[in-house]
Amino acid sequence: MSQRSRGVFAISVAAEMVSMEIQNLRVYERRGLLEPDRTAGGTRLYSSDDIDRLHRIRQLLAEGLNLAGIARVLDLEETVARLESEVDRLRR
Repeated sequence: MSQRSRGVFAISVAAEMVSMEIQNLRVYERRGLLEPDRTAGGTRLYSSDDIDRLHRIRQLLAEGLNLAGIARVLDLEETVARLESEVDRLRR
């Protein structure tokens, strides 16, 4: 696990970092838009990658997408990144 993907921020800190309400982060998790780490006691811990993803969610919301549209865009962006990585690997 990379440093960027390790959960270190409590939900209140993560919400403040992206200027969102805590309940929004919970909704995004329920809708499958992100998966923060959890402590043994169930406390959410957000990583730097999660913070970046929340910024992207915020940007897409500002562009007028609903949560279903955002889920699709994020999925397609992940697919493109994975395929680009595979192409780069094959070219080497």
